[in-house]
Amino acid sequence: MKKNELKKEVSGITALTVLVGTVIGAGIFFKPTAVYGASGAPGLGLLAWFVAGIITMAGGLTVAEIGTIYPQTGGMMIYLEKVYGRWLGFLVGWAQMIIYYPANVAALTIIFATQFVNLFALSDNIIVPIAIITAILLMGINFLGTKYSGRIQTAATILKLIPILVIIVAGLLYPGGGVVRLIPLSVESHPVLTSFGSALVATLFAYDGWINVGTLAGEMKSPGKMLPKVIIGGLLIVMTVYVLINIAYLFVLDSTQLAGTDTPAALVASYLFDGIGSKLVTIGILISVFGGINGYIISGLRVPYALATQKMLPFSNWFAKVNAKTNLPINGGLVILGIAILMILTGQFNQLTDLIVFVIWIFITLTFIAVIILRKTQPNIERPYKVPLYPIIPLVAIIGGLYIVINTLIVQPENAFIGIFLTLIGIPVYLYCKKKYGIPEKE
Repeated sequence: MKKNELKKEVSGITALTVLVGTVIGAGIFFKPTAVYGASGAPGLGLLAWFVAGIITMAGGLTVAEIGTIYPQTGGMMIYLEKVYGRWLGFLVGWAQMIIYYPANVAALTIIFATQFVNLFALSDNIIVPIAIITAILLMGINFLGTKYSGRIQTAATILKLIPILVIIVAGLLYPGGGVVRLIPLSVESHPVLTSFGSALVATLFAYDGWINVGTLAGEMKSPGKMLPKVIIGGLLIVMTVYVLINIAYLFVLDSTQLAGTDTPAALVASYLFDGIGSKLVTIGILISVFGGINGYIISGLRVPYALATQKMLPFSNWFAKVNAKTNLPINGGLVILGIAILMILTGQFNQLTDLIVFVIWIFITLTFIAVIILRKTQPNIERPYKVPLYPIIPLVAIIGGLYIVINTLIVQPENAFIGIFLTLIGIPVYLYCKKKYGIPEKE
């Protein structure tokens, strides 16, 4: 094995828990506020959760095909590079390194710190310090090795499902609840198309993270067989959980109440359980968010490494170093941690999450299109897995992705501009590295 290669130490269970544990993080507990605030009605909000699940499932089924063709460390960065050229592969890796992963870590640690402060009735002034300490702590645990971070991920994934299942069962049995609380579909004060689009963007943050399991493909023992099973199985679990828990929420509170609180899951728990029961659910939420942060760090560490091994970053030799004891690329993690801390200092959870969704879905949509391009340009390439019902499922994924991107451009142009600007900063970086290292545009 070469000095700077990563070992194939990621099992199917670890990969599955990374996917489920990363996706089911903070969004399901906090995004109902934005979803029902944007939709204005329970029916449209619930529809957004369901449609987001369909888009995500179609996307997962589609990406699994290209993921088994190119099962290398780097995930989406590798897919886009192989199909469109190194410049686009670099740009997605750049966007993930300076926006996507740091912003996810920042947003989730802010949520973790906020819940921690609320649970122990502490001062809001220490939210930012707690968030920073949490980010440093989890990055440090990941630096100890995949074995330790994987164990945390597995434990957190199992433990986080407990409060979710408790809320689902208790909510569905709540006196006075029922399907009548899931209507109306819409209200006159909220235009259906734009309201649905904004609600969809909010739900897709809750579904976000599934594609990151592709960054671990190079460390999987049998990626061709394992990756599709992990993506499809994990997303089925996530979609089922999300739809059921939102029905449970609406059985307890109406959409106006959910839209009017910053902590919808905790408020629902306070109605369902007295005193200690509500606190136990909040502790479960903290564990869930903790696992979500850990999942993003596990995936995020590999992106600067993947860029650096292809000489696509300044100081590539430094970024590509693998720690001899832990077999991990630690230096890229330090950069992601530094950017995340700067973002934590802004304290803007919702702006960060909307920014994440917009930027990453530009590249995810291009990945869906890449599957169709490969079917035409390389029909004979080995495909251990093929997306079913081709081309219908890829087209569903593409249409969903385009809707998300275009709606954000219309409804949130400021966020869109920030995301595009930060991504395009990567172009001069790429040109500099291309000149310095003499990297070809294609292999």
